[in-house]
Amino acid sequence: MIINKDTFHGLVDDDRLRRITAAYGIIVGVMMIAQWTGFVIMGQVEELESEPTRIAFHLAAEFGTAIALIIGSVSLAKRLSWGYPAFLVSQGMLAYTIIISPGYFAQDGEMLFVGMFVVLWIMTAAIVVTAIKHEAALRGGGQMNDSIDEED
Repeated sequence: MIINKDTFHGLVDDDRLRRITAAYGIIVGVMMIAQWTGFVIMGQVEELESEPTRIAFHLAAEFGTAIALIIGSVSLAKRLSWGYPAFLVSQGMLAYTIIISPGYFAQDGEMLFVGMFVVLWIMTAAIVVTAIKHEAALRGGGQMNDSIDEED
């Protein structure tokens, strides 16, 4: 069997591609909020005592990225006119976070978390490349709406 650009044609339709792409952003955003909230509640963020200003800015960036991921992904799923660019901006924020955050865990010798970031970076790169390659499908082929209340 020869694999070429038409091999997978028809296996993933535009709606499924949009759902998968949006689901990635939503899941990662929710997990970021859960992870950092858990760390703070369980007292595992020692920098709150030793470096409160630095960690406050770091946490603001993490939570801001998570919220952007959720908003960008939901707006993409809802086919809002600003959903595609919002999604890409949120993925850019995530890419930066994925590159900068492993140092926090590597410093403490937590290599499992560093490995998690490597996997996330690969997945995020794949999502972004797919989103750019299939821009028309993700934008909804001109069938956008700006109302969050309307049903798809």
